[in-house]
Amino acid sequence: MLRVAPALLGKILASRSPAGELTAGRIVEVEAYREDDPASHSHRGVTPRTRTMFGPAGHLYVYFTYGMHWCCNVVVGPPGVGAAVLLRAVEPVLGEEIMWSRRAAARTSRDLASGPARTTQALGLDGSHDGVDLLDEGAAVALLDDGNPPRGRRRRGPRIGIRQATEKPWRWWLDGNPHVSRR
Repeated sequence: MLRVAPALLGKILASRSPAGELTAGRIVEVEAYREDDPASHSHRGVTPRTRTMFGPAGHLYVYFTYGMHWCCNVVVGPPGVGAAVLLRAVEPVLGEEIMWSRRAAARTSRDLASGPARTTQALGLDGSHDGVDLLDEGAAVALLDDGNPPRGRRRRGPRIGIRQATEKPWRWWLDGNPHVSRR
């Protein structure tokens, strides 16, 4: 999990809407979570909400939070182990006009997908995408490698937006990228 999280930086998360609209963003910020971590959804074991998190690696774990936002993670553990990497921010690379239509509250390009809920909204993801196999070429959501190395030095620090286990340095981002959620 701690090796996979920084390796996701620079990869592309692409989505296709039911209407065929394509959007994609380069992953610029992530956070890791595992089941022995009190800040993780998997900490209390398998529930209907966390079932996907305990499934095979390479699937998308999508959950609803604060009664208003969807967030997405890449499952990274073997089946039966609850480990996932939260996608905190992406840099738009395809379908930016579509992202603007989905993120009417955005005022700048940075606002489009700089944060986990913004990322999910900009890419048009919701609970119907929970469990999608990101390596299935026919799936509505895919994790891709375009061969371009990430621009900016990988940085590591404490996770943000949580109340427990905040001291764990399980957040990675691309230094200097304007789409990172917080500096």
